[in-house]
Amino acid sequence: MKTSAYSKAGVDIDAKMKGIASIKALVRSTATRGVQNEIGAFGGFFASPGNGQSLVASTDGVGTKIKIACMAGRHDTVGQDIVNHCTDDILVHGAVPLFFMDYVGSSKFRPEVFKQIITGICIACRQNGCALLGGETAEMPGLYPEYEYDLVGTIVGVVDKKNMITGAGIRSGDVIIGLHSSGLHTNGYSLARKVIFETAGLHHDDRLPGARCSVADALLAVHRSYLKPVQLLMKRITIKGMAHITGGGFADNIARILPGKTCAVIDTAAWKVPPVFAFIKEAGKVENEEMYRVFNMGIGLTIFVSPSDVTRAMKCLATAGEKPVIVGKVETGKTPVRLTF
Repeated sequence: MKTSAYSKAGVDIDAKMKGIASIKALVRSTATRGVQNEIGAFGGFFASPGNGQSLVASTDGVGTKIKIACMAGRHDTVGQDIVNHCTDDILVHGAVPLFFMDYVGSSKFRPEVFKQIITGICIACRQNGCALLGGETAEMPGLYPEYEYDLVGTIVGVVDKKNMITGAGIRSGDVIIGLHSSGLHTNGYSLARKVIFETAGLHHDDRLPGARCSVADALLAVHRSYLKPVQLLMKRITIKGMAHITGGGFADNIARILPGKTCAVIDTAAWKVPPVFAFIKEAGKVENEEMYRVFNMGIGLTIFVSPSDVTRAMKCLATAGEKPVIVGKVETGKTPVRLTF
């Protein structure tokens, strides 16, 4: 079997998916009365006693994007990344954030770096209307590389049970709308770093070929929060499902929300791929299929709507400052996601 470029860079998506599948029964054994879903969704649902609402929680990390932050000496953007990533993960279920907690682990605590990280977290918390309750700062010599750190966050939000978005109502004929990303967001950095710095031999201060910014600017672009435009859209139409395009790209993330016997057909020609992805593909000789499984390729959120709601949805999103794109449609089929090139 052919080894993927991402595997050569040190990340095996298939192994991760098999690992998640292997622990489902173990996790299910811990379920209490409030648990409303199994692992595998973007967030975990837990019934809020007696008030018709569900709490939705998500935990994630910034990943090896941190290596770029350390390389460039810029640490405020990764704090925004982690909050926005977690916000989007619960937003796809219709939830709005309540509070956030962080974990920063390093071999040696550096106050100036720590303050930059927390400054970024606070900026994003204010923008997303959630409180930073606290977190954990761990100093563990020998566990992390010197001058590097790990950043993880947990968010908890809330949604009325009647407004919960699960994707269960998605049907053949539904339309898929895409919202643009700001860059790589927080996924695919192991492959991006290998191609850009090892294969292409670029420095973080070099101009990224095909772009008007430096390599560091392109790679450290803040992961977008889609909270405000989606909140506006939820007031205007019924959103059938949403997928946050993160690790696993289009195939794995969209498959998480589709009912059985439906296939999301994605037209990759529907939008212009940003220069950073085009450069990685060309310089790394990465095949199309893998690019769209590792990266968001310029579309960070997909929204599934009924055909009768498409025009209203597009106008609403444009009013919110978005440039929405119709990126595909839903058909009957056994393969959850099919991309056309």
